[in-house]
Amino acid sequence: MTRPEHDREALAVVEQAVAAIRPLDADAAAAAAGAMDGKVKPLRSLGELERLAARLAGIQGTAQPHVDAPAIVVCAADHGIARSGVSAYPQEVTGLMLQGFAAGTAAVGVLARQSGVRLVVADLGVVDPPRIEPGQNQVLDRRVRAGTANSLEGPAMSVAEAQRAVAHGVTLAADLVDEGADLVGLGEMGIGNTTTASALTAALLGRDPARVTGPGTGVTGEVLAAKVRAVDAVLRRHEGAGGTWEVLARMGGLEIAALAGVALGAAARRVPVLLDGFISTAGAVVATRLAPRAVDAMVAAHLSPEPGHAVQLEELGLEPVLRLGMRLGEGTGAALAVPVLRSAVAVLREMGSFADLGLAQDRPTV
Repeated sequence: MTRPEHDREALAVVEQAVAAIRPLDADAAAAAAGAMDGKVKPLRSLGELERLAARLAGIQGTAQPHVDAPAIVVCAADHGIARSGVSAYPQEVTGLMLQGFAAGTAAVGVLARQSGVRLVVADLGVVDPPRIEPGQNQVLDRRVRAGTANSLEGPAMSVAEAQRAVAHGVTLAADLVDEGADLVGLGEMGIGNTTTASALTAALLGRDPARVTGPGTGVTGEVLAAKVRAVDAVLRRHEGAGGTWEVLARMGGLEIAALAGVALGAAARRVPVLLDGFISTAGAVVATRLAPRAVDAMVAAHLSPEPGHAVQLEELGLEPVLRLGMRLGEGTGAALAVPVLRSAVAVLREMGSFADLGLAQDRPTV
């Protein structure tokens, strides 16, 4: 067997980000937790807000964490396996949805505006790129190829292409941080990508395809059963894949690879990574396989009903901020979770303490 060809320049970008990732700052997290304990309230009475404030402190390496300039990166691409009938929608919908992102009418655009979140959209490999009208939001051209190949028939892409997609994600995150972003959420768009995410999750976590494959765009009955069979067939076809890069290349997809890079790039700069649903978290799983410490920078925005999402979060050791039964993707759950994270840091920063009142910090506990 010939060794896969690598993109040395792209791989260097990824490896530099991986080398820069550091563990959670336990001292900063403990300082934030201690400050929360001293607030004018019964001990731990703000529940998950207190945990979130401490986690953000540990990620950012400061006892005074902040969510002043959050951004969501939506990475989009097409999947060859979509042509095998695994989705309720045709592949052309990917490009059409990008027009909605550009126009600001997609769900994540509405929710991002509502939450005061910057939205960045990048095309990693949509078969039919959208036509952006003057005055509309930009769609960044980070195309690696015009969609992946069908993973049922062969590798979705080459290892070099997978590395270029991840490197694009690293650079997207670095650019956002340089422009002031202090939290980066993950979003995606790509018809067929729940099938790809299911295959990746099953392969990387060693799980039964039936346990991690769900309805995606809403398929049920025999179509869902066929989707499970397709994921199983992808795993069997590529069971000889060795290592994360080859698994990613063989199964896809371009946008999932890029989201793995966004996670790595943000983690390298001590910026929290806010995961959305099942597909975005598949990217996070890829990131942690390339850099296990990257999980220390992650926060799970919500829990999707897609069965594989709970499996992913359990593997990553993350508790979701919200449980709203949402499975749209796009970064919608991340947009909704931002106000909760902002509230957590606002309480830490602005709420009075017992010390301010001249009382012993440990007196009122109930």
